[in-house]
Amino acid sequence: MSKVRIGIICPSEIAFRRFMPAIQKCQSAEYVGVAHANAAEWFGDETPDETLILSEKSKAENFRHEYGGKVFDSYADLLSSDDVDAVYLPLPPALHYRWAKEALRHNKHIFLEKPSTTSLDDTSDLVNIAKEKNLAVHENYMFAFHKQISEIQDIIASGKLGEVRLYRIAFGFPQRAKNDFRYNKALGGGALLDCGGYTVKLATMLLGETAKIAYSKLNYTDGFDVDIYGSAALINDSGTTAQLSFGMDNSYKCELEVWGSKGFLRTGRILTAPDGFEPTAEITIGNETETVKLSPDDTFGKSIEHFCRCVGDGRTREDNYKKILKQAELVDEVKG
Repeated sequence: MSKVRIGIICPSEIAFRRFMPAIQKCQSAEYVGVAHANAAEWFGDETPDETLILSEKSKAENFRHEYGGKVFDSYADLLSSDDVDAVYLPLPPALHYRWAKEALRHNKHIFLEKPSTTSLDDTSDLVNIAKEKNLAVHENYMFAFHKQISEIQDIIASGKLGEVRLYRIAFGFPQRAKNDFRYNKALGGGALLDCGGYTVKLATMLLGETAKIAYSKLNYTDGFDVDIYGSAALINDSGTTAQLSFGMDNSYKCELEVWGSKGFLRTGRILTAPDGFEPTAEITIGNETETVKLSPDDTFGKSIEHFCRCVGDGRTREDNYKKILKQAELVDEVKG
């Protein structure tokens, strides 16, 4: 199969800092260019802010300076280009549905930053359109491709910890600038759609396809119209439970604990290990604790490669549809 030619809608920080270095090493994909929004796409009928338009153009030019490729002067130009097979969408969550649907209309495969959209209905609509057109949809929870996940699952399966009694997953970070999109309801902000989605995704990987929401609670604080922190529990048909906690006005945590009948395992950076970082896990049996080295990995690169497999293989594509819909369904249930 020839390389998948990918264009980027929006010259965002994550696209520049994470996606571009990853695609440079990718064997199955190549970078075509980046599009910045024109005034109509960004502001609609409102008076355009020329300063913002010029800022986005400047960011797009930085892509060209650093990585080559083309700068498209509108999202529409990129979507109509015959040089582009697929689109990477690192826009704020509330904009995913509109531009992903438009990309599918132009017969482009879509690689979405998480979350896929802000609702199960919108995600289902995108998947249905993609199925009709035999197009790939991928949601970039890149941590899911890290070797440490399978290595921890191997430790659990070995019986070293005994029978699993409980999983605990926590992901939260200190408050960011108030103009960050995560605190803007209109842009799809909120702790659940940001850090909470990671905990739901990992819980599903650990509990399996029968995982369902047992309870959930989203918490709000003064000065914000989005959920700032929350908690939930998932349970599978075997009765195994995962307790989740998440927040974006918290002290930093990124932890998994597996509590078994014989011992327990703890690890940090389970959701955020960068390229080349060597994670570790602490395993405690009785009064003895050992530190186990886990493998480093390049999760963004592996996520792009998986997307390319979805483009080229129908079975992989169908399996990915199911995972994306399962994630959207569970997140909708946490909302209540």
